[in-house]
Amino acid sequence: MRAGLKLLRDEVAVLAGETAARWGRLPFEVPDIDGALPGGGLARGALHEVGGVAGDGEDGAVAAAFLAGILARLDPARPVLWCLAGDDLYGPGLAGCGLAPARLIRVRARDDRGVLETMEDALRVPALAAVVGEVGSFTLTQSRRLQLAAAQSGVTAFALRRWRLGAQAATERAAPLAAMTRWQASALPSRSREDEPGVGVPRWRLELWRCRGGVPADWIVEAGDATGHVALAAGLADRAPAPGRRLPLRAVG
Repeated sequence: MRAGLKLLRDEVAVLAGETAARWGRLPFEVPDIDGALPGGGLARGALHEVGGVAGDGEDGAVAAAFLAGILARLDPARPVLWCLAGDDLYGPGLAGCGLAPARLIRVRARDDRGVLETMEDALRVPALAAVVGEVGSFTLTQSRRLQLAAAQSGVTAFALRRWRLGAQAATERAAPLAAMTRWQASALPSRSREDEPGVGVPRWRLELWRCRGGVPADWIVEAGDATGHVALAAGLADRAPAPGRRLPLRAVG
């Protein structure tokens, strides 16, 4: 058993090094964010984790919106398979982030195990742009299997974590995974606009917990339009970084 796990671990390490060279990267087109990622963008054909913050009042809606923006720009001519155990995927909200509902193939699974099995099978279909799975928890071995499948097919995998409890979020965050990057997105007060009534421009705290070969960092960003892009919050343009943290020093359109 241990020999098999070691072999799987070694294979994942080799494929992780080859993934970016083989399948390329998707840049955010925000220099501060791309500068924290090896090669200047998100590795395609790899596993990435995107987590919501427990108690954000939206049960992971911000994380889903951030992910939808990535998917909107990832091979837009190809479909995206989204697997979940619930029934609360909101098409108009995803469309507002740039992800056209017509691109979505939604799959309902009974539980986390069913989601992970569906993800692994779907990652072997190169006609897909990406595979998304909403999971509460999964193991290091399961994440390695997803990373291997993504690296072999070139289909990018995303594990969307929608934590409901602070203790669960802390435990899952500390657990090792084979994901190339691990992100957390949380809501901040919106930026009001004098020229337009309403709730204002959505603002998020975007944290890059872990990045293989990159630099952990965090930013305050503003949600973009229906193109799926984000931009650094303009209010941080002249703000000095806090001690021990990396914050953006300039705003990007």
